[in-house]
Amino acid sequence: MRSNSRTNPSAAQSPEGNETDWDPRSGEVQRDQISAYDAMRERCPVAHSDYLGWSLFRHADVLQVVADHRSFSNVVSQHPSVPNGMDPPEHTGYRQLIERYFTQQRVDAFEPVCRRIAGELLSSLKASSGWEVMSSLAEPYAVRVQCGFLGWPEGLYDPLRQWVRKNREATLARDTEAMASIALEFDSYIRAQLDARKFAGGAVPEDITTDLMRQTIGGEQLEYADIVSILRNWTVGELGTIAACVGIIVHFLAQNQEIQSHLRKDRTCLPLAIDEILRLNGPLISNRRIATKAVVIGDRQIEAGDRVTVIWASANRDPAVFEDADQYRPDRDQAPNLLYGAGIHVCPGAALARMQLRVMIDALLDGIASFTLTPGREPVHAIYPAGGLAALEIQTDGARSGMTGP
Repeated sequence: MRSNSRTNPSAAQSPEGNETDWDPRSGEVQRDQISAYDAMRERCPVAHSDYLGWSLFRHADVLQVVADHRSFSNVVSQHPSVPNGMDPPEHTGYRQLIERYFTQQRVDAFEPVCRRIAGELLSSLKASSGWEVMSSLAEPYAVRVQCGFLGWPEGLYDPLRQWVRKNREATLARDTEAMASIALEFDSYIRAQLDARKFAGGAVPEDITTDLMRQTIGGEQLEYADIVSILRNWTVGELGTIAACVGIIVHFLAQNQEIQSHLRKDRTCLPLAIDEILRLNGPLISNRRIATKAVVIGDRQIEAGDRVTVIWASANRDPAVFEDADQYRPDRDQAPNLLYGAGIHVCPGAALARMQLRVMIDALLDGIASFTLTPGREPVHAIYPAGGLAALEIQTDGARSGMTGP
């Protein structure tokens, strides 16, 4: 029997012989993931379940794992994942390759495109006194900015949005056959873009997707499979996370009129405000690792080969690190904020994501008058592994006169 901080003799046993401390998929957890994780952090901060293996809720424990890539491997799937699912030394070369696509110069150059997209979406909504945020703003924005960043055509907007929904449903159902089929469908979209560039001759577009096809690792040109994996990781992460972030921020501002009013008057506060709002309610719930050797975390013994799940959404609300952790304090030190991860796998696109969110919220505050939650229409929480909201309705006082359309 492994060491157990709960010392509960009636705890259920998993097939592996570990005590099952909680059920991450229970209705109680899914009704409000953030509150449930707060409770777990206090009650059983290193908890075992059949679904997630070992779940870590404290900031220090999460940081211990993500900062120690030798003891906790990112190779968590039988399917190749470039570079997210790699460890050094293999990870190092691919990571250096992709970082060149997220320089501040590239981010700054792409900002006008994001501003145009945000303006077009808001312009189409300004005549309405209320709308559903996720389907009409958050999700379309995520798809369009990602396609714009990679140089993909407008014809992919709807297929990608439908793909995100199908992938989410299959993941929730743990339907591995459907998930494999859906993954192949996504790969076909990417391969079609690669094929179009391969045979375009002198008409090939000069975009990031084309540039990736010219890159080499160790003197060898990137294979299609590697490029597909890189683009899949970028796009799947971007579509879900950016949409979730927009929903979380709009929800917070709709509930907090004083803060919304303050940010309308002083947009210089937006970057810190956005990071703090997303610290309070994480868009990315967790990441996985595999222990490569026996390690003690808290007072629990984790063995080599055990699955480990770091719960970002809990670590970022740990009162041992963040004073008044459940309070909005944008002036606090954001250095411990794990919104974009930590260690060698810290998000390479953090600057890009921050810009995209700042631009969208700036455009929203500039173009739409004061907004609140629609009475009688409660927001719907997303279900693990998704964070944020599945549905959110707001009502507005109408479009501001300063609205700038496309």
